Amino acid sequence: MPENEPLQNQNIKNNPKIMKAWALYDWANSVYSLVITSTIFPIYYSILTTASEKTEYVKETGQWITVPVRHLITIFGKEYQPDAIYGYSLTISFLIVVLLSPFLSSLADTIGNKKSFLQFFCYLGATSCMGLAMFTGMQNVFLGLLFSITASVGFWGSLVFYNSFLPDIATPDKQDALSAKGYVYGYLGSVVLVIICLVLIQVFAKDAEQAKMYTRISFLLTGAWWFGFSQYTFKHLPQFGNIKEQLPKDLVLLNYKNIFEKHEESGGIFEVLKDNIKFYIDVAKQSFKELFKVGNTLFKDHNLKFFLSSFFFYSVGMQTIFLMATLFGKSEINLEQDRLILTLLVIQIEAIIGAVLFSKLSRRIGNKNVISIAIILWIVACLSAYFLNKENPNVEYQFYAVAAIIGLVMGGLQAMSRSTYSKLLPENSMDNTTYFSFYDVLEKIAIIIGTFIFATMIDKYHNMRFSALSMSVFFLVGLILIRFLKLKTDKQKNSI
Repeated sequence: MPENEPLQNQNIKNNPKIMKAWALYDWANSVYSLVITSTIFPIYYSILTTASEKTEYVKETGQWITVPVRHLITIFGKEYQPDAIYGYSLTISFLIVVLLSPFLSSLADTIGNKKSFLQFFCYLGATSCMGLAMFTGMQNVFLGLLFSITASVGFWGSLVFYNSFLPDIATPDKQDALSAKGYVYGYLGSVVLVIICLVLIQVFAKDAEQAKMYTRISFLLTGAWWFGFSQYTFKHLPQFGNIKEQLPKDLVLLNYKNIFEKHEESGGIFEVLKDNIKFYIDVAKQSFKELFKVGNTLFKDHNLKFFLSSFFFYSVGMQTIFLMATLFGKSEINLEQDRLILTLLVIQIEAIIGAVLFSKLSRRIGNKNVISIAIILWIVACLSAYFLNKENPNVEYQFYAVAAIIGLVMGGLQAMSRSTYSKLLPENSMDNTTYFSFYDVLEKIAIIIGTFIFATMIDKYHNMRFSALSMSVFFLVGLILIRFLKLKTDKQKNSI
C-alpha cells in the first residue's frame, strides 16, 4: 500500500502499534523539556552568567544569606539582567515558530508529508541540543542563546505536526487516554535521562570544571536521545497528508538532491527554481489565509470559541511559569543546584501521576471541571510564589510546597487541553494539521506574551515575584472562560 494513500483508506485508527509509536515520540522529545528547558541548562546558564556571590545580613532572622551577583549582558549599548535576556530569547524562538508553523503545516497538507516535517524539526532540535555543548562562558553567551533558540524552535515546531496526528490515529473515546499516555512516556523518559546526567555531574565530576564538562556532555546525550528514540516513531507512524494536484515537478528546496539535476525536460534548473519559488510563495499566502479562515470557523462553534479563548489565557501563565521556574528557584530562592534538580525531578514524577489522575477524573466529572480544578491550583501556585521571600528561613520548604502544586497540575492540564481540543474538532477531518497549527499558533502567541511580560518585569523590578503574580491574572481569565463550555451528552464520546 502506498505510504501517501489517503487516511480513510488505511487501517490506522486505534491501531495499537501506531498509537504506541505516536506516544513514544513524547519519550524521545521530552528530554528537551526537562534537561534543556527545566533543569540542567537553566542552572548551567545561571552559573555561567554569575560573576560572584556576596553575603548579606538579614536583621529579621539574624542570619547571613548568600546572594548571587550576575554578569550584565550588553545589547546595543544597554545592559540587561541575564535572566531577562533568557526570557527574551524564548520570546524570539516562539515568534519564529508562530511565523513558520502555518506555512509549514499548509505545505505538509499540500504535498502529503506531515511526518517529514515532524522529522525535520526533530533533527533541528536534537542537533541544537548538541550544539549547546559549545557554550562555555560569557565570551560565547550569544552562541548558547542561539542554540537555545533553535532547540526551542525544533521542539515546539515538531509538536505542531505531532499533535495533529492524535485525531488521525485515535477515535474520540481513546484520545484522553492516548494523550495522557504520551505525557507519561515523556515524563518517564526525561526522568531517566536526567538521572543519568546527574550521576555524571554529581558523582563522576571531581570539581567545578569537570561538572561543567559533564554538563556539556549531558547536552550531547539529550540530542542523541531525542534523535535515536524518535526513529521508532518515524518507522511506524504513517505519512499522512491530502496530496494536491499541480505540484512543481521537482520540489528542489525540500529535496536538495534535485538541485544538482539538470532538469532538461522541465526547461532547466532555473525554470524549476522559478516554478518552486512561485509555488512556495503561493503556499505561504494561502497558509495565512487558511489560518484566519480556520480561526473564524473554529470561533463560530460555541464550545471551541470558549475553549480556545480559555486555553489562550491559561497558556500564558502555564507555559511561561514552566519555562522560567528553574531560574526562579535559582535566582529568587538561591536554592542549591542538587536540591533544585531533585525538586524538578519530583515535579516530573508528580506530573506523571497528574496526567493519569486527571485523565481518569475526566471520565467522572468531565474535561471542563478537571481543567477548572487545574487552573484554580495554578492560581494558588502563582499567589504563593509571589509571597515567597528568600529572607524567610522557611522559604525553601515553601518553595517545595509551590513546586508540589505545579507538578500535580502541569501534566494534567497539558494532557487535558490537547485531548479536549481534539474531541471538539470535527471527526474524520482532512484538515487536522491546520486545526492543530491554529491551536499551536494560539499557544505560542500566549507564550510570546507571557515570556515578554515575565522578562520585562524582571528587568524593571529585578526579581521574579511580580512576574509570577502577573501570571495569576491570566489564569483567572482562563478559569472564567472555560466555565462557558457546554457539556456534551453523546454516549459515543467522553463527556466534555
